[in-house]
Amino acid sequence: MIKEIEDLNEPELDIYARLNEAQLLRYYEPEPGIFIAESPGVIMQAIEAGYELISLLVEKERIEKETPQILGSLSRPVPVYVADREVLKKLTGYALVRGLWGAFRRKPVQDFNEFCNEKKRIAVLYDIVNPTNVGAIIRSAAALGMDGVIATRDTVNPLYRRSARVSMGTVFMIPWTVAGKEESTGCNLIDRLGAMGFVTAAMALSDNAKSIKDTDLKAADRLAVILGSEGYGLPGDVIEACDIAVKIPMYHGVDSLNVAAASAVCFWEICAG
Repeated sequence: MIKEIEDLNEPELDIYARLNEAQLLRYYEPEPGIFIAESPGVIMQAIEAGYELISLLVEKERIEKETPQILGSLSRPVPVYVADREVLKKLTGYALVRGLWGAFRRKPVQDFNEFCNEKKRIAVLYDIVNPTNVGAIIRSAAALGMDGVIATRDTVNPLYRRSARVSMGTVFMIPWTVAGKEESTGCNLIDRLGAMGFVTAAMALSDNAKSIKDTDLKAADRLAVILGSEGYGLPGDVIEACDIAVKIPMYHGVDSLNVAAASAVCFWEICAG
């Protein structure tokens, strides 16, 4: 159902033009709301993962190139809103990646206990607010053998438009969940993971931190790697609550790596055969 955009104020376009990420989460009550995916590859990954496509927003010049595979994969028709590039840029405030955005209905967040069941290697994103880093960490977690990702409530949602795109769609391939309000408070998440049998390892530059190459770390039956925010790292009480603090050895006077780069090194070290 191709619909030429004639009026930028049409209510059907609100999800693309006038609602921010927090509003989308609550849109189309009851929750789980909506998210926006950008680029054909990410949109196809979301469809293949079972997310419900609501509509597409497409540059008129790219509709024949970018949409056939997507539309051919659907079991029912969806609205396809089209307009010239400059009209869409005026509507959204952005140049559409590959000329294409898709609006999807979110799935309910998986229960915390159910999520942790039978997993051996988990990455915990503790209040990481940069969507690029969230997407990059999830991509590394998926690629390097982690079993899943837990985000605290103050971490950028993995389905944030830029996070999903930077992840190259792997956000739809690796299991993840968002910790509840109680788990996300203080050290509660660390305590809950410990009670489930996870060794909790804080990535931190503390004086007593062990090398990421420590053999005890790799030998842990169940391991949760706790990664902190870009600017401040993990809070001191969270580091103290963890079973161990670990760091990556640095050379040439470099003090640390970006959290996304550090996560990739860590995941490789603990998951490699």
